[in-house]
Amino acid sequence: MNELSAKGMISVKKVLAFILACILLVGSAFAMESWDDITWQPAVEAVVTMDNIKVAVPSAILMEKSTGQILYEHNSHQRLAPASITKIMTILLIVEAIENGTLKLDETVTVSSHAAKMGGSQIYLEEGEQMSLEEILKAVIVCSANDGSVALAEHLAGSEAAFVEMMNNRAAELGMKDTVFANCTGLPTKEEHLTSAHDVALMSRALIKHDMVKKYTTIWMDTVRNGEFGITNTNRLVRFFNGTTGLKTGFTEEAMYCLSATAEREGVEFIAVVMHAETSDIRFEAAKSLLNYAFATYTLQDARPGEVLPPVPVKLGKVSYIQPVIEGETSILIRKSDATGIAKEVELVKDVEAPVAAGQKLGTLTVRGKDGKIIKELPLVAADEVGKLNWWEIFTKYILLMVTGSL
Repeated sequence: MNELSAKGMISVKKVLAFILACILLVGSAFAMESWDDITWQPAVEAVVTMDNIKVAVPSAILMEKSTGQILYEHNSHQRLAPASITKIMTILLIVEAIENGTLKLDETVTVSSHAAKMGGSQIYLEEGEQMSLEEILKAVIVCSANDGSVALAEHLAGSEAAFVEMMNNRAAELGMKDTVFANCTGLPTKEEHLTSAHDVALMSRALIKHDMVKKYTTIWMDTVRNGEFGITNTNRLVRFFNGTTGLKTGFTEEAMYCLSATAEREGVEFIAVVMHAETSDIRFEAAKSLLNYAFATYTLQDARPGEVLPPVPVKLGKVSYIQPVIEGETSILIRKSDATGIAKEVELVKDVEAPVAAGQKLGTLTVRGKDGKIIKELPLVAADEVGKLNWWEIFTKYILLMVTGSL
């Protein structure tokens, strides 16, 4: 994933350009983003013991991706300035536009005067400069480029203001009730620009459901502009924490040190959000503590029964049987200590009378732990709709039954 290593021997000019870019990137970090020194210095304030989590931050949350289950939260709805973790929503909208065909990775983005004037973390785009959408998206994800964020926003929506409206609409769709966005970067503004750890977890969950984004969120070091400008990930965990899949850091004097960290091991992925930490070390150590706790304590299991669900007879239906299916997420998050002795019980109605609507409840799947307590209940619903026979169809059906003895 490192383009420099892929190119092998490169010119002295490019080496010097790469070094200069890294210096400029770190030098600009104080403005809006913090990468800090590569040396890992654990913060003693962030500690965790099983079921007794203690993280030295004002606000935090721990969530599992597939179920959305919250495992830990501390002041998770406190509204705080988010700094560059704002860009999680910016990236989400761009990724969704790519996947629905509105945008393409190889299309060209032309930089406006407004985008070129962004401060803080940047790749120093110039007015009129053209770059592929993929290159700019990579820079936004990896090194938190503010100029790139605005360029992408304008490219999709026509203006940053129109894009911000899209951000707030998407936030409402995701149930982010604590959030209001005023820009697409997280740069300081006089307008209200706030979110919460809970809402950051919601938009992080939405983003990491798109596997394509992990191609970029897991990059440690790379380049843009044909290898002439080096970029380094602001998220240390990408290099130092096993299973890291992303996601985004943030820093301003108002927001302090923020982080949404995601990691996956053995098929389960967790989201740890830390807000307003006093130092960069504290935010990373707090996130590590939350993620380590999650991986040590929880596992995912499939709630689906081992056998195919039996069809349910339909009275007076255009078809005689309807197939039940499980509604909702079939994965269940349980403690590893409770992973053995799981029992699954299927309860279905004896029959159902037509008409049957698709999604109509036909029964319940109950998952119980080894102690007999209910872990999860899932509705069993009709996979399709079934129309009701009219009088002529009923008459014909029973004549056929009388003559042939079968339907």
